[in-house]
Amino acid sequence: MMRDKYKDIFEAGTDLPLVEDFYTIQGEGYHTGKPAYFIRIGGCDIGCRWCDSKISWNPKEHRLISVEEVVRKAVESPAKSVVVTGGEPSLYNLEPLCSELKKHNIENFLETSGAYEITGEWDWICLSPKANKAPVESSYKKANELKFIIFDLEKDFALAEEHAKLVGDDCLLYLQSEWSQYVHNIKAIVEYVKNNPKWNISLQSHKFMRIP
Repeated sequence: MMRDKYKDIFEAGTDLPLVEDFYTIQGEGYHTGKPAYFIRIGGCDIGCRWCDSKISWNPKEHRLISVEEVVRKAVESPAKSVVVTGGEPSLYNLEPLCSELKKHNIENFLETSGAYEITGEWDWICLSPKANKAPVESSYKKANELKFIIFDLEKDFALAEEHAKLVGDDCLLYLQSEWSQYVHNIKAIVEYVKNNPKWNISLQSHKFMRIP
């Protein structure tokens, strides 16, 4: 299992396999339209077939970078917030990264499937559950936002509702079409949200704008 093989790296959290980091505009969910510095961490053992970041699955393909270095690069940008994504960031001890970001008064947002215990102190946690591996119970309790990806219309609305039962009452709920299925799915998603107004729609606006 990946977590066993890279146990020392995952548990220390002082160095992380960096896939990419860049300053851009958040394109999805509650913080859509907000400028943010993205830190994409390598390593994922969930393996969604529609994943748009398969390059991030194998941590061995990405160089280890110290938390101090990646935060320094974020600080040098104009960003006032950082989004940590993956891969699956909950594989790692993220307390060192959170602590370093807080030293510079930078808001920290996490995007995770919640498949493992979430570590570190976060200003916002977007929980995006995956069918292949459900979130651990504590991830539901920490989520500020539940973002469920709709790929299969026949199955995924029901799955989204099951996950929505497990988050807190103040957690915001979003449905987002998987990008390759957008044209096929969007009308059904619109109708579903109109009929179930506890949900909101999230669009991958960065892809419509053609920005990273």
